[in-house]
Amino acid sequence: MISLLAALGVAALMIVGALFSLIAAIGLNRLPDLYTRMHAASKAGTVGSGLLLLAVGLHAADVATFGRAVAGIVFFVLTAPVSAHLLARAAHKVGYPLWSKSVRDDMIK
Repeated sequence: MISLLAALGVAALMIVGALFSLIAAIGLNRLPDLYTRMHAASKAGTVGSGLLLLAVGLHAADVATFGRAVAGIVFFVLTAPVSAHLLARAAHKVGYPLWSKSVRDDMIK
């Protein structure tokens, strides 16, 4: 049986992870251009998913499940920001425009 303290810790991780995921979803809907949307999705989405996976691993109270959750977290941390960066760079190379109020573009050669 899971103790009260462990249950509160898992609940806190789930709430914080869900809030980060909500922030990522709001960022996808509210931010003005592709580049800022990708930033919101990759950063907040990665943290939210990682915290939710950590909560699942701790709640299971099984070493194998916790190991899989940690492997999933490592996978998210290594792949999501890198893939978002590569997609944004490809979009810039094909000419996808920045937001009209962007101050500068450091990718212009």
